[in-house]
Amino acid sequence: MECVVQGIIETQHVEALEILLQGLCGVRREPLKVHEICLKSGPNLGAVPSEVRLICNLELTEPTWTVRFVGGAMRGAGAEQLSVLVRTVIESKASKNVLRLFYALGYKLDHELLRVGFAFHFQRGTQMTVTVSSVNKMPQLHNTDEAVPVTPGIQLVEVTAPASSETYTEIASAVSSFCEYLAPLLHLSKPGISTGVVPTAAAAAASLMSDGGEGGAGNSNSSPAKSIIITMFSLYVLPSIYCILVRALAFASEELVPGITSQSFKA
Repeated sequence: MECVVQGIIETQHVEALEILLQGLCGVRREPLKVHEICLKSGPNLGAVPSEVRLICNLELTEPTWTVRFVGGAMRGAGAEQLSVLVRTVIESKASKNVLRLFYALGYKLDHELLRVGFAFHFQRGTQMTVTVSSVNKMPQLHNTDEAVPVTPGIQLVEVTAPASSETYTEIASAVSSFCEYLAPLLHLSKPGISTGVVPTAAAAAASLMSDGGEGGAGNSNSSPAKSIIITMFSLYVLPSIYCILVRALAFASEELVPGITSQSFKA
């Protein structure tokens, strides 16, 4: 079982997102190059269709294969209240002959993709993984060298965390809390619910890149962590402080000058 959210970001802002993630995760990024083959069961395998994904990690010297089965999403009132998707996932390592095996069992090729980007694996209340990748299709079967982007200029961001039937509520809360830090650049939601590109992405990316650039130029006072603090402070903390000051001034005025109420200070 896992908790998962997805979102999209423009390719031009990916470097800023990497700076933000580097500061939040505190670990090095890992390169990502994955060939994913989606297979669906044939009529001889039963009335209920099933789908499996064969995933080949091309970043390794000797590519390795993984069989991944993704079940349906959790349903019910409790699941509806969660901001993340909870679903069953089963994975197993496999040999390089795994595709032949599933063809022999009666599975048929549905589609295949090549995902290229990077990933962060880290601990933040629970074990989490953030992947940022371009999704590419292959005009020729299994030819990853000629893959072309499905949506040029857009990359997929996915946050996943392993969970169980006993812990999924806590894990979902941890994932949601982490996603709030990424809000200036992108919005993450349940898979299948598209929210598009967030309007604050360009401004947040410019702020992160500006501070990151100063750090790269030898300014010891600049760092990814500092740029995160500055961005979050300007986008969230300052407006909150302003609201608190306005309310405090309104209540003080009610005591000092009769007839002036908090309504007078509303914009």
